[in-house]
Amino acid sequence: MSHPVFDLHCDTADRLAWQTLPEDLRLACGADFYGPGDGEDPAGCRELARNRCHVSLEAVGETPWAQCFACFIPDELAPEPAVRFYRHVAAYLEAEVQKNASAVALVSGADKIRPVLQSGRMAAIRTIENASLFAADLGLVGRLAERGVLMASLSWNAEGPLASGCDSHAGLTRLGEQALTEMERAGMVLDVSHLNDESLADVLARATRPVVASHSNSRAVCAHPRNLTDRQFLEIRDRGGLVGLNLCRHFLREGEGDVTFDDVVAHIEHWLDLGGEGVVALGADFDGATVPAFLDGAQTLPSLQALLARRLGEGVCERICAGNALAFFERVGRGR
Repeated sequence: MSHPVFDLHCDTADRLAWQTLPEDLRLACGADFYGPGDGEDPAGCRELARNRCHVSLEAVGETPWAQCFACFIPDELAPEPAVRFYRHVAAYLEAEVQKNASAVALVSGADKIRPVLQSGRMAAIRTIENASLFAADLGLVGRLAERGVLMASLSWNAEGPLASGCDSHAGLTRLGEQALTEMERAGMVLDVSHLNDESLADVLARATRPVVASHSNSRAVCAHPRNLTDRQFLEIRDRGGLVGLNLCRHFLREGEGDVTFDDVVAHIEHWLDLGGEGVVALGADFDGATVPAFLDGAQTLPSLQALLARRLGEGVCERICAGNALAFFERVGRGR
């Protein structure tokens, strides 16, 4: 029997909505299709119920599942077009959920996640990756929090209007400081994945609430700048935060060749050695990354759970797969 899953990050909402984006937004992003192979099979990546993406209701099956559906804002979009982009993706996700209301529900607050899971439906959680749209209007923070956006990050990879990712060495901007203040006031959790070391240091110097790294791995295990140093992990731990294991193969192991279970669990075991049993969670990055062949979609996670349980024990496996994330959002997330 599989444990529940609480996945802190996927890009499935973007992938499903991409083909219906206004043409000017697709042109600005530089892509007619989102994922690999989508151009050859456009109809196969439009519906949440059944698709060729990593995440679908069919792939999840009977596993109790809470899924953070990020609206990923590409770096190519300026803040004002980013507002339109967000609204389009959010509306598309809402429509897909409504079409499948017997199997999935959008949660309006962190306190609604457990009841939805107990009802036998997927709990769909709104999040934002690279919330550059806040630079167009800081009032969006409070309004989107009211609409159920529980978590947002301030950057992707490039230098942005709020903060910067690992392609840059710029830090948190003045507008980013204001956005952080508004997020804390609204009860919206700050996601620090993708921040470069400078921006993360600036954020941790100013944040007063626990933060989440929704899809980041250990830099001590795989020396990629997208991964967290031990010091960063420990600071997130000491603040009562959460770190989601990213299944992107480039962040799991250096070099070529197939990524194995041992490569995946090495990050978890390192974090457990750092006292992270209550910190580590899942942040698969499904539909946003190239993942190992044996983890190619939501349907593979019960098999991963079996491997984790044999290696780490059932209790630790349950905390990593869902327990830590659920407890965090019930403790820190905004309720309704």
